[in-house]
Amino acid sequence: MTKKKATEDQFNELHNLVTKEFLARIKSGEASTQDLKAACDWLAKNDISGVALEGSPLDKLANIMPTVDPELVQRRLYGSKV
Repeated sequence: MTKKKATEDQFNELHNLVTKEFLARIKSGEASTQDLKAACDWLAKNDISGVALEGSPLDKLANIMPTVDPELVQRRLYGSKV
């Protein structure tokens, strides 16, 4: 049996369906943590990024994220021998 490669139209249709499914789950509020992680991975794998314009949802998210000091984390994990 010969395997057929997917056509570009089939790929585009699948890409569209997956994207719409993520959007539907997130908009409905039914997205699980796994769904959100998968959606983030989907965006990253498709080279989609965002700009945190002032007042945008991405800006609001960025403003509530804690700042992490890598050196402090290293010291707490491994002691002062860093």
